[in-house]
Amino acid sequence: MSELLHGEDPEPADRFPAGPLYVPVRPGPSGCAARLFRTPLGRRTAVGFTSEHRLTATLGSGQAWIRLAEPALRALAAPLGVTTVTIDPQFTAPAPARAVPGASVARPAPAAVVAPAAVPPAGPVTHEMSALRIA
Repeated sequence: MSELLHGEDPEPADRFPAGPLYVPVRPGPSGCAARLFRTPLGRRTAVGFTSEHRLTATLGSGQAWIRLAEPALRALAAPLGVTTVTIDPQFTAPAPARAVPGASVARPAPAAVVAPAAVPPAGPVTHEMSALRIA
């Protein structure tokens, strides 16, 4: 039996959203630059949303965006070594608190150091959650 190519397959293995994505951007020296994020495991990823509502629900109404097709977003991120594109992430970690100059920070007393129990080496990771943090 011959193997079907994606163009011939009525149910392609890789599902991509139809139409352009809403891609979060930030201002840059030459215009807009796509924002990159990190997965919970620390891998950098480009992000796209299938609707403006999903983008604003996740990143806030003040987030600037542009419309790009998924292949264009991949091509934009590839020279930076980013090969993962996350579509419609549902959770984001809060931005780190910015230090206010001259403000003192209360620090907890140091905790006792406890040696970790012997833990077997972790196997390969097969699933990443969709929580993201800003790169």
